[in-house]
Amino acid sequence: MSPSLSNQAVPALADALLRSDVLFERAELDTIIADMGRAIDVALDGERAVFLTVMNGALMFGGQLALAIRTDLEFDYVHATRYRGATSGKDLHWLREPVASLQGRTVLLVDDILDEGHTLKAVRDDCVRRGAKRVLVATLCCKRHDRCVEGIKSDFNGVELPDRYVFGYGMDYYEQGRNLPAIYALKE
Repeated sequence: MSPSLSNQAVPALADALLRSDVLFERAELDTIIADMGRAIDVALDGERAVFLTVMNGALMFGGQLALAIRTDLEFDYVHATRYRGATSGKDLHWLREPVASLQGRTVLLVDDILDEGHTLKAVRDDCVRRGAKRVLVATLCCKRHDRCVEGIKSDFNGVELPDRYVFGYGMDYYEQGRNLPAIYALKE
């Protein structure tokens, strides 16, 4: 159980699903991710990039996106989080840094969601600090609001989401529901 939830009961996923709307079904996401893969192939223009997945949220999306990209890739991952099982973020916590050399390389940084962008910006900035010549950001979804930190954006994004708590397709509800084959949003 997550440290932030250790003294309280974990809300049931079944209850959250009853209080949620389905925003995107898997079939629609499959098409969108395939299109993203083709766009990334064009941007890479044959260059072998480092495909750097942000765990745990981007696991499902990253695997599917990797299969949609025809250009050869080198794979690695990072694990950095602000949520630790909760529904709101705190300080950034690094669990794993990249192992692959990023020096002089193009990095395709893959994450599930661009919400406010604190985690994604920190990881992107770390890639640059490690010598990446270019960092392309690919996200499954971005939230529509005006709270995004300055200096971070998706170069490739699948879908836009309303400013609500979302889960499924890699995104969690108290560490549950990442493997749901659709994106859900809690009703307001």
